[in-house]
Formats: sequence, C-alpha cells, structure tokens
Amino acid sequence: MLDLNNKSILITGGTGSLGKALTKRIYEQYPNVKRLVIFSRDEQKQFQMAQEYPADKYKSIRFFIGDVRDKERLVRAMKGIDYVIHAAAMKHVHLAEYNPSECIKTNVNGAENVIYACLESGVTDVVALSTDKACAPINLYGATKLTSDKLFVAANNISGNNDIRFSVVRYGNVMGSNGSVIPFFIKKKEEGFLPITDPKMTRFNISLDGGVDMVLHALGNSWGGEIFIPKIPSYKITDVADAIAPEIKHKVVGIRPGEKLHEEMITASDSFYTYDLGKYYTILPSVTRWDLNEFVSELKATKVAEGFTYNSGENEEWETVDSLKKLIKEHVDSTFEA
Repeated sequence: MLDLNNKSILITGGTGSLGKALTKRIYEQYPNVKRLVIFSRDEQKQFQMAQEYPADKYKSIRFFIGDVRDKERLVRAMKGIDYVIHAAAMKHVHLAEYNPSECIKTNVNGAENVIYACLESGVTDVVALSTDKACAPINLYGATKLTSDKLFVAANNISGNNDIRFSVVRYGNVMGSNGSVIPFFIKKKEEGFLPITDPKMTRFNISLDGGVDMVLHALGNSWGGEIFIPKIPSYKITDVADAIAPEIKHKVVGIRPGEKLHEEMITASDSFYTYDLGKYYTILPSVTRWDLNEFVSELKATKVAEGFTYNSGENEEWETVDSLKKLIKEHVDSTFEA
C-alpha cells in the first residue's frame, strides 16, 4: 500500500491543474511527507501557488524553478527524491501544430531528460502523465506524447541495477483543467453563443480527483512499464453546451487543426497487450522484466478480447446533460447555475 509519509516527491509541471490537485491530496493524505518539490518554469504561477502553501505552515514544500528541457537542472532538483510525477507538457493541440519544434523540445526531449535525471538520482518510482491523444495520433501533440509514453515504458529496460519503476497514466479530458472545454464554454456563455467544432464530437471525461487517483494508483501498484487507462464515461460536446447554457445558440465553427471527432485510449492493435484490472485497463509492454503469469495471478488481471477497442464515440457509459451540470458544480465551479 502506498505511503508517502517520510518520502520525497517531485512534480514536474507542478503549478498546473493536476499538479495543484496532487499537492492538495498529498498534504491531505500524507501530512508527514518529507519533501514535496514543485518543479515548473512559470515563476508567476510558482509565486501564486506559494501563497496557497506558505512555508511556515507547509514546511516540507519546495518551489523549484526549472524547465524539463534543462537536464542539469532536473538532476539537481531530483537529489534525494523518491517519487517523480511527470506532468509538465506543452498540451494545446492547435498550438503544437504551428509550433512543432517547441512541442518536441518539451514533450520528447523533456521526457528523455526526466528519465536520465531519475536514473542518475536514485529515484524509485516514476509516473508520467499521458493523454488519449497519444493513441493512434493524428496531430503533433499526440505524436509527441506517444513518443514520450514509449520512452518511459522502455526506460525500465535501461535501468540497470537501479531499483526503479517507470509507468504511464493515460486519460481523457480533465474536467475544469486549464484550457479545457468547460471553463471555455462558461466564459463564452457571456458572449451570447457557444462555438461547436462538430455536433458529433465526443470526448472521454475525468475529474481532477479521478486523475489524482490514477497517479497514486500507478505509484503504489506499478510493476514497471504499464500504461494505465481508467474506465470513464464519455460526453457529447453538444451535451456540455446544453448543460452550461441551454438557452444559448450554437455556432458550428469546424474542427480545429489536429483534432479528432472521437478520441481513443486503446486500439485494436493494443488489445494483444491489454488487461482488465477492474477499475482500470493496463497496456503491458511487449518486453517485461517481471513474470507475466505472476502479474496476472497477483492482480487478478483478465486479458481483453483480441480486437478490443476503447473509443469515446463507442463507449458504454455516457454523461447526460443533468449529470454534467452536477459534475460542473462539484468539480469546476461551486457557484455554477445553468
């Protein structure tokens, strides 16, 4: 069972939505954490977050300005760290299409730097955050995150004598995160119309708390090399619009560069390595350093059928307009009224 008390943790991209949610949960569940390092390149966000976690009350927190593109800075930051959560990324699809080199420097080169620093620093467990856009990618952002996933999975094979496990968590749109559709629609509501890319568009939906649950599950249960995938509902983009502003007209603006109509998290090709763990699916590496039969037996894992896919447009579980209203009020804006 995972116990982060008396352990040292570093979160790259720690001032982002998930980084802040992780920080909140860690202090709630593990108040005796030895050290929590918030590693990010945005000094303004670090300044703001430091106001929420004053040093006189949160004596174990450290704010470390740095960029995952800087290998030496990462090595310095990871001295004495036990657990690393890699959340730093350039994530806006359309921006990555127009700034491909910048996206590669952060999402691919940054991933390599994190892996190198972890291997150099005696870290024991690493969880990298991924995205449904890494599955059968059609855009540069997804391609860089797929590359990142492959790097973290393969890192288990180059760890030598290091007692370290690398794993990945892959999930869909995080409700209320920076740049996500729900805050965008709430703001656009004031303008009198909501821009809809395509009325048929669907997405997977997960709350920040659900994302935090996944990360902590991976930290405590990874054998090394897994890609963990949650079983979560989908929503239709038109239902999100109706939940936020039922009286306001929609304006179809077309799919933006690099966007898909539906997202995937498991393809038919992935099914050969995919197991059902109950609450989560996991895609296992083709080469492991541990015994597969022992893994299946201990975790009561069940192999999915060949050809199995997990697609937001063909999901068995769906949010409704009413359920979305409740979730928005619970997870995004407590003052929300449709």
